[in-house]
Amino acid sequence: MRLFWHRRDRRLHDNRGLAAAASDDTVLPVAVRDATVGPPPDSRARAYQAATDAALRDAYRERDSDLLVRSGDPAAILPSLADEYGADAVYWNTAYGRERRTRAQRVADACAAAGIDVGVHVDSVLVAPDALGDDHRSHRAFLDEWEPIEKPDPAPAPDADALAAVDDDAPIPDAAADVDLPEAGHGAARERLDAFVAAGIETYADTRDDLAAAVERPTSAVSRISPYLAAGALGIREAWAAAGDALDAADGDAVRNVEKYRYELTWRERHYHLFAANPGLRTESYRSFDAPIAWRDDADDFSAWTAGETGYPLVDAGMRQLEREGYVHNRPRQVVASFLTKHLLHDWRDGERHFARRLVDYDPASNAAMWQWCASTGTDTVDVRVFDPVAQMDKYDDGAAFVTEYVPELRGVPPDAIVEWPTLDAATRRELAPAYPDPIVERDAAYERARRVFETALGKR
Repeated sequence: MRLFWHRRDRRLHDNRGLAAAASDDTVLPVAVRDATVGPPPDSRARAYQAATDAALRDAYRERDSDLLVRSGDPAAILPSLADEYGADAVYWNTAYGRERRTRAQRVADACAAAGIDVGVHVDSVLVAPDALGDDHRSHRAFLDEWEPIEKPDPAPAPDADALAAVDDDAPIPDAAADVDLPEAGHGAARERLDAFVAAGIETYADTRDDLAAAVERPTSAVSRISPYLAAGALGIREAWAAAGDALDAADGDAVRNVEKYRYELTWRERHYHLFAANPGLRTESYRSFDAPIAWRDDADDFSAWTAGETGYPLVDAGMRQLEREGYVHNRPRQVVASFLTKHLLHDWRDGERHFARRLVDYDPASNAAMWQWCASTGTDTVDVRVFDPVAQMDKYDDGAAFVTEYVPELRGVPPDAIVEWPTLDAATRRELAPAYPDPIVERDAAYERARRVFETALGKR
């Protein structure tokens, strides 16, 4: 018998470590949960992971097996369970955060001391990080290395007769959420992926940044599979294969749209490779500076940003979507991150931690990588990139459909006035929407201050 240690892979389908463990022996599935590892204990992502654990347990029980759930130190628990059930090996999938790496090494050492074999597999990416170099500054350079490598097919789910016939009534560590969570589990993940492939992927490039479409058709304008990937309910090979099948079936302009979706999946891949090479990515800037960045870290500014009360309509709509849904569309997600780190000059780490608490689809690799990219402390090849929230709204939400969905104080205001809100005079703003705040920072002055501060840190001033 072998133990399989479920970590961030909460599924039977397309689970490479589980498939390897079940290939020629009986497998006993185990989850060891630790409040000190993973999303914050009071976070929405933690609640969704608990729901996904429950769905995983149900999947095992449907196959006359069970998921053994334990809490504590896996280096003590797994060898003890192996001894109790007569298992001679423990299998798991690699995870790339610093704490998870440390835990896995301690498990490996404890298993070696007890004479227990281990089997470690790469599951969360299509290409193993050690197959490529570790310079990930340019996405194009990353793709030049990554694209020629053959991508594996989805791993098969284990047969029911390969699973240990056990019962376990240990409770799954509970966590509450203050938002409606997506239906959990692989079945729900597969339904969401299939629905997007059927009704959204062939127009994806045209709709992915269209914020009116995001309001009107939220589950076809973009895929919305990120919660399932983040919780481990869906394997990346399944998503890649589904997109590949769509590409094979596409013709005409649909080819461009499907190719764009596959291209966007490569950003997730790069984020994981970046995290593997830089396990401190959540707290340590990837980029080197000649001098420290002169962050302002104003508590009132940060409070206004988290509440969606900055007086910048697209920023506030994005932050209110986050608070209402535990999700932010990718376009405003970049805009709010840029606004915090550039217009307000607030340290990106506070933004990263806030997203970790509020996002249902929180993923440590993608969240840290994108915060650093938006903050110009990460892998962006542009020295100082500043998203202008006025220009971004004019380009992607000129009819104010997205903004007025989440900022009701602006309903009834002409869309062109909403777009230009931060540039209007105070009297006009009071007349149009007296309940909506004035901008907390002047647009052009904040832009110039951000450039000056970052160029100074880079030694260019």
